[in-house]
Amino acid sequence: MNASFEQYLFHRGELTETYKYLGAHPSRTSTIFRVWAPNAKSAAIVGDFNNWIPRDIDFCKRITEAGVWEVEILKLKKGNIYKFRIEKENGEMVLKSDPYAFYSEIRPNTASIVYGLPKFRWGDKRWLNKRKLDFTAPINIYEVHLGSWLLKDDGTFYNYRELAEKLVEYLNEMNYTHIEIMPITEYPFDASWGYQGTGYFSATSRYGSPEDFMYFINYLHQHKIGVILDLVPGHFCKDAHGLYRFDGSACYEFENAELGENEWGTANFNISRNEVKSFLLSAFNFWLTEFHIDGIRMDAISNMLYFKDNSENLLSIEFLKYLNQTLHQKFHDIMLIAEDSSAYPLVTKYPSDNGLGFDFKWNMGWMNDTLKYMSIDPFFRKDHHGKLTFSFMYAFSENFLLPLSHDEVVHGKNSILNKMPGYYEDKLSHVKNLYSYQMAHPGKKLNFMGNEFSQGLEWRYYEELEWKLLNENQGSKDIQEYTKALNKMYLEEKALWYDGQDGFEWIEHENIQENMIVFLRKIPDMSEFIIAVFNFSGKEQKKYKIGVPFNGEYEIILNSNDKKFGGDSKNKKKNFKTINEEWNYRKYHIEIDVSKNSSLFIKIKNEN
Repeated sequence: MNASFEQYLFHRGELTETYKYLGAHPSRTSTIFRVWAPNAKSAAIVGDFNNWIPRDIDFCKRITEAGVWEVEILKLKKGNIYKFRIEKENGEMVLKSDPYAFYSEIRPNTASIVYGLPKFRWGDKRWLNKRKLDFTAPINIYEVHLGSWLLKDDGTFYNYRELAEKLVEYLNEMNYTHIEIMPITEYPFDASWGYQGTGYFSATSRYGSPEDFMYFINYLHQHKIGVILDLVPGHFCKDAHGLYRFDGSACYEFENAELGENEWGTANFNISRNEVKSFLLSAFNFWLTEFHIDGIRMDAISNMLYFKDNSENLLSIEFLKYLNQTLHQKFHDIMLIAEDSSAYPLVTKYPSDNGLGFDFKWNMGWMNDTLKYMSIDPFFRKDHHGKLTFSFMYAFSENFLLPLSHDEVVHGKNSILNKMPGYYEDKLSHVKNLYSYQMAHPGKKLNFMGNEFSQGLEWRYYEELEWKLLNENQGSKDIQEYTKALNKMYLEEKALWYDGQDGFEWIEHENIQENMIVFLRKIPDMSEFIIAVFNFSGKEQKKYKIGVPFNGEYEIILNSNDKKFGGDSKNKKKNFKTINEEWNYRKYHIEIDVSKNSSLFIKIKNEN
């Protein structure tokens, strides 16, 4: 390692492996510590090895004018706990965790642990060799909070390794392709769910060691499950031991509170500082390189794109372009996903085309409109039909991902089940209709844990999911079985993977009075296609006419109202021959009974 070159790149905002230079790096005989604290009067290492009082040998030396400090302490080894004691310009002392620590104490303790770069014997070469960024491949994501998916009988957390084995069994049974993990970068406050972090290079010790988390990822890869990690590039928590006012000044954040503060009570990263750029760039590279992560979902991108007065944050915009481009130059096969609630254009276009360079964007408009529509009693839905159809006006403007995420089942918003109108049986039908619509609509898929079996309570980060419902409540079992079947159909039907405009056709979108929509998903050459039929009304549609593209025999491959999913469908008929009469501007049509509040997926069986 060329130290002077590392320093040069760090201060230019171009060092992608800052974690190999700054932080704590133990050897057999000593540990070298380095920290960036440009306005510190002095810096020292304190911990369990010196009773938290620095000796002469524990003081750092300033080695760059821009504020990098360094010290090598003999006989300090892996496992010692430590903090940086920073002396501010006014002489006040503060204790800070290491921004580049690889391991941290379990909360409520906040010290860093001398650890060194985690080492693991990986066994996922076959997965990595086959991994590719394919927009025509199935992507169906199960979003998980590791601390509340499942708990031990005594209420304690499972280890990463134990969770890996339990999750793989469930994910494969439920036919998901990927898991998205809510932030596991070290964070002090459980109720922040990880979105207010302090350790951007430290897998939280709540569930084990860094190597345990590596085992988790390796195990999922060996069982053909992709791993997406939720990271927060825009802001960080203001806890005293963290990044905030690190050396007494605004190191990582803006000095101006109007720029540096946000609605969550956290501090915004100051992207205008090159050292902050190197920090964030290295954090993303760290998880992709050292932990073999398959994708990163970046939280709260709109907070980076705009200031409080809604003017564009040009520096952050340019940084996001630079970040995404840099990561993609090294990793051609990973997914970068933006959680952006704004209407900023070209989020998933290349920076060369003035885009931000993300691969996917959460379709928040689809989510909001769809959930609002589904919460309305079917009798009144005819006045809100546009909430169903408007999303198709922009569905192909970006590479969208359709989220039913954790944010929709917290803070008094109700669980998915209890957003639905009517009696319990009606709610179950609406939930199946919602999930069917999500699966048929163009865009990749994401559903939050517990949604797949219609958990009744809102999500609670401090207790496990209501797994007991699967033994006590047939309705929850029915929803789980339908979700499993829906996911399986998605894996098998290529027509649902292609999300371009030439992979979609309306069949019927204006039947407002009967709350019906029908559309076709296809491979562009029509070698494969599926017709999706939705009855969002509270009444059955008898012998409903549906225009079809070819003459022949059609079959229902999935019916949300099937008895095996808790429905009451009396229609035993699965196959339907075309009628040689024009309908929906097509030469042929079929006639089919569509139960109230239900969905049908139809394929051609035999073409004449």
